[in-house]
Amino acid sequence: MTDVVSVGILVADALGKPIDRIPEEDRLALFERMELHIGGCAANTGIALSKLGAKVKVVGKVGADGFGDFIVKTLRKKNVDADGVVRDSSVSTSFTFVMITSAGKRRFLHCMGASAAFSLNDIDLSVLDDARILHVAGTYLMPTFDGEQTAELLKQAQKRGVITSMDTAFNDQVKDWSEIADLCLPYLDYFLPSFEEAEKITGESDPQVIARRLKELCPGMVGIKLGAEGFYLKTDEVERWISPYSVKVVDTSGAGDSFVAGFLRGILEGWDAERCARFGSATAAFCIGAIGCTAGLRSMQETLDFMERAR
Repeated sequence: MTDVVSVGILVADALGKPIDRIPEEDRLALFERMELHIGGCAANTGIALSKLGAKVKVVGKVGADGFGDFIVKTLRKKNVDADGVVRDSSVSTSFTFVMITSAGKRRFLHCMGASAAFSLNDIDLSVLDDARILHVAGTYLMPTFDGEQTAELLKQAQKRGVITSMDTAFNDQVKDWSEIADLCLPYLDYFLPSFEEAEKITGESDPQVIARRLKELCPGMVGIKLGAEGFYLKTDEVERWISPYSVKVVDTSGAGDSFVAGFLRGILEGWDAERCARFGSATAAFCIGAIGCTAGLRSMQETLDFMERAR
């Protein structure tokens, strides 16, 4: 049985650090370090779950190019099943240039590439037959798949008794934020957006109000990732803030995806929402201690030990 099927964006990330200013046109600026990493919400969450001991399949689309080769090879190297990754010679692999400041803050330049062409037709629905959780990762960066097609996949998962969850990604070109979310929310057991996307969806700026608004359509749990402010969760029974762990920040890339991975790992263990959120926060704490989306992650036991020490 597969613990989690992670469906969504797969990206080649080029990380440059430190980049504290952008040069003017026709001018050159220097920075010290460049690295190529696998990225994209589906890949990041899948790899993090694998490091935490879960059995994971990733489903998405990449180009028939060098970056696509890199993504598939890296997933398999990280013990993630990549058989559901479609190769398409008509598109390029999604790519992001991540500019990291000395303080660990990030700016992104993103080419959607293959993610823009990814659709429900690229998914073999039999992947759901032995899955415990379906996680959709990167909504708002998959314009073909977002909305109706995502909702249909979630419905198909629930018909099979699969737990459903969804995470989002920021895209300043999106106009129909609430329409896309409204199609999917009725079929979600867990909705885990970051604050920026949740604010766009609801038009609200208070996390408590946002969570309550989203919960009106979502029968499951709503959780808002708040970065350095922690996490706000709302279920039918519980509504509370979860504080983050205090650690040195090296790079916040992938922190949200790592949080989601830790949260879903807790669901697999049968924990309640609050313990899942605290474990997600501990997973994210390891993530931000190293450059790259997954390089700093540790095993489940090491993460649990960290939680115990930090109590």
